[in-house]
Amino acid sequence: MAAKVISGTEVAKSIENDLREQVAEMRRLMPTFQPKLAIVQVGGREDSNVYIRMKHRAAENIGIAIDHVKLPRDCTQTELLARLNELNSSPLVHGIIVQMPLDSEHPIDAHLITDSVSPHKDVDGLNTENEGRAALGDMSGFVPCTPAGCIELIKRTGVTIAGKRAVVLGRSRIVGTPVAELLKWENATVTVCHSRTVDLSEVTKTADILVVAIGKPELVRGSWIKPGAVVIDCGINPIPDATKKTGQRLVGDVAYSEAASVASHVTPVPGGVGPMTVAMLMRNTVLAARRQLDVLAAPAWPLTPLRLNPRTPVPSDIVIARSQKPRDISQLASEIGLFPSEVTPYGTTKAKVALSVLDRLAGQADAKYIVVAGMTPTPLGEGKSTTLLGLVQALSAHRGRNAIAVMRQPSQGPTFGVKGGAAGGGYSQVIPMEDLNLHLTGDIHAVTAANNLLAAQMDARIFHELTQKDGPLYDRLVPRIKGVRKFSPIQLRRLRRLGIDKTDPDSLTPEERTKFARLDIDPKKVMWNRVVDLNDRYLRKVTIGQSPTEKRFTRETSFDISVASEIMAVLALGKDLEDVKHRLASMVVALDKRGNPVTADDLGITGALLVLLREAVEPTLMQTLEGTPVLIHTGPFANIAHGCSSIIADKIAMKLAKNTGYVATEAGFGSDIGMEKFFDIKCRASGDKPHCAVIVSTVRALKMHGGGPPVTAGQPLSDVYVQENLELLSKGLCNLGKHISNGNKFGVPVVVAVNRHGNDSEAELNMVRDYAEKSGAFRAVICDHWAKGGAGALGLADAVIEACDAKSDFRFLYPLDLPLPDKITTIAREMYGAGTVEYTDDVLDKMKSYAEKGYDKLPVCMAKTSNSLTGDPAVKGAPTGFTLRVNDMFVSVGAGFVVPMVGEISKMPGLPTRPNIYDIDLDTATGEIQGLF
Repeated sequence: MAAKVISGTEVAKSIENDLREQVAEMRRLMPTFQPKLAIVQVGGREDSNVYIRMKHRAAENIGIAIDHVKLPRDCTQTELLARLNELNSSPLVHGIIVQMPLDSEHPIDAHLITDSVSPHKDVDGLNTENEGRAALGDMSGFVPCTPAGCIELIKRTGVTIAGKRAVVLGRSRIVGTPVAELLKWENATVTVCHSRTVDLSEVTKTADILVVAIGKPELVRGSWIKPGAVVIDCGINPIPDATKKTGQRLVGDVAYSEAASVASHVTPVPGGVGPMTVAMLMRNTVLAARRQLDVLAAPAWPLTPLRLNPRTPVPSDIVIARSQKPRDISQLASEIGLFPSEVTPYGTTKAKVALSVLDRLAGQADAKYIVVAGMTPTPLGEGKSTTLLGLVQALSAHRGRNAIAVMRQPSQGPTFGVKGGAAGGGYSQVIPMEDLNLHLTGDIHAVTAANNLLAAQMDARIFHELTQKDGPLYDRLVPRIKGVRKFSPIQLRRLRRLGIDKTDPDSLTPEERTKFARLDIDPKKVMWNRVVDLNDRYLRKVTIGQSPTEKRFTRETSFDISVASEIMAVLALGKDLEDVKHRLASMVVALDKRGNPVTADDLGITGALLVLLREAVEPTLMQTLEGTPVLIHTGPFANIAHGCSSIIADKIAMKLAKNTGYVATEAGFGSDIGMEKFFDIKCRASGDKPHCAVIVSTVRALKMHGGGPPVTAGQPLSDVYVQENLELLSKGLCNLGKHISNGNKFGVPVVVAVNRHGNDSEAELNMVRDYAEKSGAFRAVICDHWAKGGAGALGLADAVIEACDAKSDFRFLYPLDLPLPDKITTIAREMYGAGTVEYTDDVLDKMKSYAEKGYDKLPVCMAKTSNSLTGDPAVKGAPTGFTLRVNDMFVSVGAGFVVPMVGEISKMPGLPTRPNIYDIDLDTATGEIQGLF
């Protein structure tokens, strides 16, 4: 009988055609996605080059990108392992193979190398984990390519494998052993033969299926083969042949012509198993890419929430936080779709997230965008952060939706002052709360360092200009180093701004040198203060330069709290690293003696600032008590800045949560302050459109607005706040009504969260809910997340989901080309209820100057008390028709807004008589922090 030839070339071509269609379908699903195979080659053996070219051709035909990593022959094992680690971590690489043999001058453990390839990218199937899976019948990993090709060829013959007697000649790790395991799990009865097998030819005669991978040319003769058997020849051996130009030809381990007269099917050499090895490598690569794409396209994360065990009465925040063991942050990162290369862990509970995520997920549709703000609060706060966290716990841990909370990093000022930390509270917290409320990953310290370096550079420049003549000053700014004198890139930028089109320092005229070297900063018009992340009233006004070394060039200045630094606002409003750099460069720190702005770039410090902030530009991943993700980033105050977490963190969160998910971000204080700035400043800068606004309210705050006694932090509450009083409550509802109206003016659905406190009566809570819905709220929901975690915010979660699905017609409150006074008036009337706005003469002069410089086209960031809709913190309720007085103004050009100051707004808080400092301690036996809340 004449055996049928099993053409591996034809089968491989069929497989490649199918894979090409699969890749095209992936690209249709996500146009920016492309499977990528990394081929790592050490040295340059020609036989390896031949095999790599074959893989290149197949990949190109299918649509797989190839990253050919060529390493020199002097590459060491350590260097190779480091390169593999980079590829393992790269989200853009789906498959990795290491071309064998390793052509290195140094000893390299090949088994260690193959085991160092991630099992998830081991498309050669040689990692011990994948080999073990295949041996156990678990084909969820990657099956070695040549064995998989052998099985595919057998199946293509139409011969049923199950029940057949199979004999495998050879027990190598690459072919013999794995092909025997695969045949076993196809339900064949398998015998493995090797060099010590007795009566080898007699054993092979029993085979219905014979696979030969012995490495000896034409070892198996026709007499060894059972008539009608299927013969798969894995060998490829050169033997002498004088008729060939090369003097040799390739043969297999089977005498082909003899086998063809006995077997029913036989593979040729070449053209049999060889092409299949490449085809199966491509199949594994596409499979690896498909698995990643499936994760990207999956509507829900494979999230593993943490279980809560709420206690009654509810313990302190720190006791609750310590009762829950956080999940390893790397596991959480993986579950929400982050790759190891995109995450830098700080211990096991927090990690920085790389901005490269935005590039990788550029084609991913965004999640629904929710802002959480509040009504006009009491000094105790109404639980806005707690509600934000309860909402995302409900959405994610209980409703199974992808949901991420985005929050600001707390300042240490309130932590050690009166208000305390900002990790949420009760059973809706970020953990570990001690980490969040203290140094976290050092971002605020980086802002402090950058801010103060800029201040130091500015004062030093003033000093040096006052103490040096033009020539020496220029020579010191552009020194000759080893005989070479040149401008730095940032100095060249300054030259271009000055209109000096020269690059050779020696070519400048004396006038040009003076123009370049002298900033002529007016010490009386310095706008840049030093900062510290503490409440310190004695730094509100200081005199610097009193040392004799400063030659009595003193000036009065101030310290601000670090989160009031414009650099913090720049970090929060930058869309990417380049945007942050541009904003840093544009920061105006002073005016010169002619009234022109002096920028950070003029001081030559932009690059140094960015270096100090290079890690601070990345948000920090943490988790809630229920193990759901939280991104922490930036911390601008809402009464003196725009009061929102960063655009970068929001954008990363919206990509990770996908279009089926939800991102809830915070806006400081009430709708009149944080929410208005979120819409008019942050969303204008980001281009992102919110789907829903949540307004947090409490019975306690509404009673205060109804005429209740003052609420003072650290003091017991009056009886009216802990006993039912519907009349007092009803008088204060107008404040909530104003905040609902404010939200509706931006065209987004407003959901009111009525945050339950322990002494609230059902009648009081129901009154608030009913009033809110009658006053224009999309929904109003009574929430108990403080006591119950996400389970206490399920109604709020459902209302938010419904609101996000409703029609949204988001719009800004004012256009940017509106004159600056008109923008301020619009905010005052629409958000606060004011009738008129008055300005001091100094403010009127500043507005005229700003208009001349083009700053009047920037959005407005009102600096106003958070304790009242008016500029007077003592005025409660929702008054109308009052006069709002703007008594100062400054511009944050880098951040991109003008700041009118209403009333007495200090950028440096002070410590009270009894700050939280008295309660904070470290247990020296356990290392635990005590007293934080």
